[in-house]
Amino acid sequence: MTGRAVEVDEPSGSEDEPVHTEHQPATVLMRASVPSLASFDRSAPARPAPLRTDGSNEFARYSMQVRVPRIARDLLAQNRELSGPVHDAVEALARDIEGDAPLPAPRGPAPDLEAWAAAHEEHAGERWLHGEWFHVELAFYRELARATRYWETGRDPFTPAKEEELAGERPWSRLETALGVRGARDARVDALLDAALWGNRVDLSYAVAAGREHRHDDDLMVDERGAALPLLVRPGANVHLVADNTGPELALDLALVDALLEDAAARVTVHVKMQPVFVSDALVTDVWRLVERMGERGGALASLAQRLRGAFDAGRLALAPDLFWSGPRFLWEAPPRVMQALTAATIVVFKGDANYRRVVGDAPWPPEAPFEAAASYAPFPLLCLRTMKSDAVVGLPPGLAVTLDASDPRWRIDGRRGLAQARVP
Repeated sequence: MTGRAVEVDEPSGSEDEPVHTEHQPATVLMRASVPSLASFDRSAPARPAPLRTDGSNEFARYSMQVRVPRIARDLLAQNRELSGPVHDAVEALARDIEGDAPLPAPRGPAPDLEAWAAAHEEHAGERWLHGEWFHVELAFYRELARATRYWETGRDPFTPAKEEELAGERPWSRLETALGVRGARDARVDALLDAALWGNRVDLSYAVAAGREHRHDDDLMVDERGAALPLLVRPGANVHLVADNTGPELALDLALVDALLEDAAARVTVHVKMQPVFVSDALVTDVWRLVERMGERGGALASLAQRLRGAFDAGRLALAPDLFWSGPRFLWEAPPRVMQALTAATIVVFKGDANYRRVVGDAPWPPEAPFEAAASYAPFPLLCLRTMKSDAVVGLPPGLAVTLDASDPRWRIDGRRGLAQARVP
C-alpha cells in the first residue's frame, strides 16, 4: 500500500478548515511563453510584508493552529517508543502553539543556535499565532527537533512516515514510468522536469496535496521550462537542485539527475536539509535510503541506483546538506557559503512550495507581479518547480487568478495546480 500522509486534512468545507475566498486571480494556460526580459522591471521590487499567523491570512492561521499541532501528535503516534520526557516535550509544544504562547528563545544543543538567536531577536514579542508564518513555521520544526533530541541522537522522528511511503508502490511505479521515457536527451529532460514538478504533490505534511493522483490539462498555470532547458542540457553544465520531499518526489528528482549526468562532463549538486522539517523533506540519509531501495528492487531501478552511485564516486554527483534550508531566512538573506555555491551553478532548480516561498518571499504578492522581478536579486539562472500549497504566488498570466478565485477558491492551497517559472538573466 502507499504511505499514509502524517497529517489528515479535513475535507473542503469542514468546520475547522478554511475555505479560501479572499483572493482574486485567472484562465489557465499550458506552456506559457516566457516574456521578454526587457519587459520586466529589473529594479528591486517593493516586497509585500510577509504573511502572518494572526488570522490576516486564513491558511497561515489554520496551518499553525490546526495542522502543525496535528503533525506533532501524529509524530507521537508513530513513535510510541519515545521516552516519557520526550513525549511530554512534544505534547507541550503542541499545546503552546494552540495556546498562542510566545515564541521560545532558541536553545541548544544544536549547530544553528547562533543563526536562530539572531532571527529570534528580529521577531521579538511574536507569538505562535501572531507572528510571521515563514519564521514561525520553521521555528516549530526547530523546536520539534529539540524536543525529540534529534541533535543528540541523530534519529529522524519522521522516519516511520518516510518508511511507510517507501514500503508502498507509489514511489516505484512513478519512477519506473519516468525511466521509461524515450527520445532525444533534451526531450527526456523536459519530460522529467514535468514529472519532478508533479512529484511535488506527494508531501507527507499535507495530505490534501499528497492524495492527488490525476492531472488536468489546465493544472500547469505557467510553463517556462523552455527558458531553462538549454542551460540544463548544455555540455558540461553544473546544475544545482534544491530538493524538497523524499519518497516519490526525490525518486523522480534522481531520475532527472541521472538524465542530466548522461553528459560525461556534467555535474549535479543536490541540496538537502540537515534537520527534519515538513515531515518528508529530504535529508542525506533519505537520499541513500532511497538509492538502496532502488537497488533492492532490481531491474531498471537497480541500474539507476548503480549509475547514481558511480556518479557520486566519480565526484560528478554531490550532496550538499546545509542548515540554511531549514532556517527562517529567505534566499536573498542566504549566508555567503550558500550564495557562493549557487552562484557557481549553470542553473539552480528549486523544488517545492517552501523553497518557492524562500525564493520569492512568503508574502501576498499581486499574482501578476513578474517572477523575474521577485527573483531579480539572484545572481544565477533559476527554475522553480512547485505545486500550490500556500498563498504566495507571482508571475501568473493576466486575469488567471481572478478566474480561479471565482471558480475554485482553494486553488492556491490544494496542491492541484503547479508552476514552472524561470529567471534566466
